[in-house]
Amino acid sequence: MEDIFYLCLFAFMAGFIDSVVGGGGLIQLPALLIFLPGVPLPTIFGTGKFAGIAGTTAAMVKYVRSVRINYMAILPAALMAFVFSFLGARALSHLDASLLKPLILLLLVLVAIYTFIKKDFGSLHAPKLTESKERLYGLAIGAAIGFYDGFFGPGTGSFLIFIFIGLFGFNFLAASAAAKVVNVATNLSALLYFAWSGHVLYEVAVPMAVCSILGSQLGTRTALKRGVGFVRVLFLVVVSGIILKFAYDTYGTGGSGFTEIAASVQQLFGRKG
Repeated sequence: MEDIFYLCLFAFMAGFIDSVVGGGGLIQLPALLIFLPGVPLPTIFGTGKFAGIAGTTAAMVKYVRSVRINYMAILPAALMAFVFSFLGARALSHLDASLLKPLILLLLVLVAIYTFIKKDFGSLHAPKLTESKERLYGLAIGAAIGFYDGFFGPGTGSFLIFIFIGLFGFNFLAASAAAKVVNVATNLSALLYFAWSGHVLYEVAVPMAVCSILGSQLGTRTALKRGVGFVRVLFLVVVSGIILKFAYDTYGTGGSGFTEIAASVQQLFGRKG
């Protein structure tokens, strides 16, 4: 019960952050590794997906009611993301996800620098693609991001927001709303695979899902109330945190990233494993 309490607390925080700018996996995935030592990695991912999709869906519903979404561009992206997320989840069992970390780290650094330098980035909603190009780009983005989310995941929401702003011309709120639609598709697809293969701990995932929904509701309400400026600042904070995490995982002295952090925090909480 103590472990579940802490996991629910982290799920609430992850739901809040993810509902605004993505990056909830930065909080939730390490927490699962810390409090579920010895559990196979696919089961960790499956349990996290179950909790994550609950919060993401709740945030999506809230955004849909408050922010205008261009479904002609977003739904094709969501469909492709659904298909390729399933393929990414299957690939997780056969490939080493750590091979992607240097490339992801570089991309995140570029995202942070560009967002910081361009002060007006995401402040105006000015779509700049034709409808046909939006659908075409949406299909390509859905395929790439979908595979990445099913295969690895952390930072997916932040990448989507950056793409919808930089390529499509959305503002931060519209990009956050669009990202949630695509993210629900990727999470659902990966979750179906993990659930089908028996990699979900429902006794942990269900209470985490409830707390993720509560966090996402608070986060979405805060984003809509505080506006684009607040979302931009939080986006930079979250992306910076993801950069630091990936940098430690890839080049830190610990060597194996999440595993070392999990061991350290287990010692802090007086655990063995």
